[in-house]
Amino acid sequence: MIHSKDIELAQRLADAAGEAIRPFYRADFATDRKADASPVTEADRAAEAAMRAILDAEAPRDGVIGEEYGEKPGTTGRVWVLDPIDGTTSFIAGRPIFGTLIALISEEWPVLGVIDQPIGRERWVGATGRGTTFNGRPVKARLCPEIGDAVLATTSPHLFSDHDAMHFMALAKQCDTRRLIWGGDCYNYALVAQGSVDLVCESGLKLHDFAALVPVVEGAGGHMCDWNGDPLHKGSDGRVVAMGDPARLEDVLEALAQHDH
Repeated sequence: MIHSKDIELAQRLADAAGEAIRPFYRADFATDRKADASPVTEADRAAEAAMRAILDAEAPRDGVIGEEYGEKPGTTGRVWVLDPIDGTTSFIAGRPIFGTLIALISEEWPVLGVIDQPIGRERWVGATGRGTTFNGRPVKARLCPEIGDAVLATTSPHLFSDHDAMHFMALAKQCDTRRLIWGGDCYNYALVAQGSVDLVCESGLKLHDFAALVPVVEGAGGHMCDWNGDPLHKGSDGRVVAMGDPARLEDVLEALAQHDH
């Protein structure tokens, strides 16, 4: 069971990140390219620095892994995983569907997650043993009786390798192809928890991209796993699927595996 003080700390991290991000939104700011060619802005760095300052003061023995400033080892078996702006491309374009991701991992497993959208002031919080909340109120993922009715989302088809793209398209063909959603990053997973989207499928994610999502989706009654159906943990390979209705798991895995034959 997660202590309420951990949830309070995670929410204060989200508050601090939002305060750092909002002044840059639809404003002039510096943008660079990282080694992998992905964009990074002053806002990303300011938000992560603000969160790390709080953790250094209040949880100094816990480890920290952040997208912008790397890893700080800890001694407690607990690691805070920070993605200050998940969806930097949307942020740069002025689209309010990016989010700050905050996770707490205990012994390799995500046990607490926050998805925070600082412009709309929308916040989803999930923790092991507790139901997911949206701005403090309980939310539930929805049932999806048939995979053919499923609303499927992914950030971009261009983020898949050629091999993974074939598997994704095999899944997409099984879903409601007229309601496919492109774009959205972490926001899509929040919408699974909210009961508005049925499936999200992506590959190439790093720990900071998916760790916070797991407790949020699963606390709302959904399910997250890798493309083999295994639970997500610190060493997962970044191929991720989220579903609002765990009853669709076999359908999803079967569709993803179709190109293996």
